[in-house]
Amino acid sequence: MSHSLAITWLGHSAFLVRFASGTRVALDPWLGNPRCPTAYAKPEALGRLDAVLLSHGHDDHAVDAAAVARASGAVVLCTFELGQHMERLGVQQVLDMNTGGTVEVAGLRVSMTYATHSSSTLVDGRPLYLGQPAGYVVRAPGSPTIYFAGDTGLFGDMKIIGEVDKPDIAFLPIGDRYTMGPETAAVAARWLGVRQVVPMHWGTFPALTGTPEALEARLAGSGIEVLRIAPGETAQ
Repeated sequence: MSHSLAITWLGHSAFLVRFASGTRVALDPWLGNPRCPTAYAKPEALGRLDAVLLSHGHDDHAVDAAAVARASGAVVLCTFELGQHMERLGVQQVLDMNTGGTVEVAGLRVSMTYATHSSSTLVDGRPLYLGQPAGYVVRAPGSPTIYFAGDTGLFGDMKIIGEVDKPDIAFLPIGDRYTMGPETAAVAARWLGVRQVVPMHWGTFPALTGTPEALEARLAGSGIEVLRIAPGETAQ
């Protein structure tokens, strides 16, 4: 792990990431998840943020995003439809984009990638479609390039992400049932050509059965390191 990047896991798929420049980013900050440490359970506890990146609109990823953005002053990056929803929730700064696009924010170059999943929330008991799910590749001077996959199954274009974007670290879901499990996440890691994997979307609920240990077993001999971060812990 490079000292030019600090990753704090907040449980589920929620992270705080600090880059070498001091830029601070929240990824899918669902602070109500059962594994989120008490110290981070309120939006204001995240402090100043430059950006919030949302992979999709499911509540276990986006339900706290508007409150976090309002408390931190961050701009929210997301798909167009999810951006409209964030604006309806009172978010003042939304930078919407779509698959294949790249934007610059707070010294970062952020590219939106494909993900295979779904994206919606409930409004008055009815599903509200919130656009295509997504992942992100984030580049920052002096820091490793990261790929945040969001909720996704394995898809062949991960080979293209590896070839074109050349990420160093991949945040990959491993829980299974709703996303990749350890077996397919290990395939993804190899296709991406990364040197490290941060496992996410595991252990939150009994239905998410994948574990970092199982991912490590699948990656044995590959030279790819699994970063096992406890909730509230920072790896750097």
